[in-house]
Amino acid sequence: MNVSKPWYLSRTIWASLVAVAAALSSAFGHTIDAGTQGQLTEAAMQVVAVGASLVAVFGRLAATTTIE
Repeated sequence: MNVSKPWYLSRTIWASLVAVAAALSSAFGHTIDAGTQGQLTEAAMQVVAVGASLVAVFGRLAATTTIE
């Protein structure tokens, strides 16, 4: 694997975080099935993608130099 990416763009990281949240919620009496966990992972990835896009746009608008 020669291609790298930031940790927050990793589907594995987000799926793991959702799994941990599901386990913790189970400890408090709430269950989250595997299908819902998958949906939460997809939603998290979409939120990250939108956030990264907004940061890029705002960064470009706030930049003081031009792109060549």
